[in-house]
Amino acid sequence: MPLPPINPPLVNSSNPWATTADDLQHFFDCPHTGAVTTRTSLLQPFDHNPAIHQHTFFNPHSHSLKPSNISDGEVPADYSASLNTLGYSPIPLSAYLAMIPKVTHASSLPSEERASKPFILSVTGSPAEVAICYHQIRTAQTSIQNPLCMEINLSCPNIPGKPPPAYSGAELSEYLRVLAEELGKPVEGGRRVAVGVKTPPFTYHEQFRTLVEALLDSCKPGCPVDFITATNTLGSCLVLAGDDDVGVGGGGGEGIPAINSATGEGIGGMAGSALHPLALGNVRMIRGMLDEHEELRGVGCYWSWGGGE
Repeated sequence: MPLPPINPPLVNSSNPWATTADDLQHFFDCPHTGAVTTRTSLLQPFDHNPAIHQHTFFNPHSHSLKPSNISDGEVPADYSASLNTLGYSPIPLSAYLAMIPKVTHASSLPSEERASKPFILSVTGSPAEVAICYHQIRTAQTSIQNPLCMEINLSCPNIPGKPPPAYSGAELSEYLRVLAEELGKPVEGGRRVAVGVKTPPFTYHEQFRTLVEALLDSCKPGCPVDFITATNTLGSCLVLAGDDDVGVGGGGGEGIPAINSATGEGIGGMAGSALHPLALGNVRMIRGMLDEHEELRGVGCYWSWGGGE
């Protein structure tokens, strides 16, 4: 099924500022967003550790860090790039599903808009766990008026020992196979939720072809994916603290990482304006390659400069 109407055509990415009920309320009540995306969640809470799951903003030209006395909500435009070593939300999917009726009930939006603004629940896990996520969201849709969608995050670069599945044709195909099986089951109440995948940044043609071939192979007869979010953060990036910056351990200069990570090297995912050209190129390439195949032309594609996940 296609995505529900999103008007205006602007959606927040799945990121740390879409974690709490207050965060979602802010995005939902904003007249400039046409839908709300939650931070990527699991069936169980992610073990967030602030000592190793961190983020920073930096100037993409000078690579200087955001001054430590400026809050995240007041970041100057010059610091338009970011680096993070974050994982997933410490709040499980079930809690996000419980938040949605409360957010809509408390909203100041006009009643018609309040009842029709979609929520995109970003989830991840093993293929079997994602199938359970879909079942939970589909079940919740029977009692929630607002359209629900599911975004499968297959692209986080910050989980040690678990590279982004969307880079692997075999792993991506397994997610699509399990998803197609789940979608083939009877829908209670006659409503199904739109499903999308969030892709990592692709940098050469074979990666795009791997994605498209996996989607084509999953068409039996229709594609189980309704939309693609491109892209997540670019992994293996490092920002160092300058002499006047505050990095790991409160120091600066001499090659000290700007933030910490599970490995202690401070290497994480880059997003923001520094990723903009690559993200835009990914959307253009994916859209063009989808349109080459009749069975994939109905798959939507929307643009993200990299979430905070």
